[in-house]
Amino acid sequence: MPKKKETSKSLRVTLTKSPIGYTKDQKATVRALGLRRMNQTVEHTDSPALRGMLNKIIHLIKVEE
Repeated sequence: MPKKKETSKSLRVTLTKSPIGYTKDQKATVRALGLRRMNQTVEHTDSPALRGMLNKIIHLIKVEE
């Protein structure tokens, strides 16, 4: 079986809107991504699980590749 390229993309995620007033699961997703304060940026390697988390709170964040 041929190996896939090991070029794992990195995504930069920035919290642009406060999760106050949103559901508990959305707040928990923000925390699980490592975002604690407004305009904080974290980097994660791209994966299907990460994409699902980002889609859940896309209205609160900005994503850059």
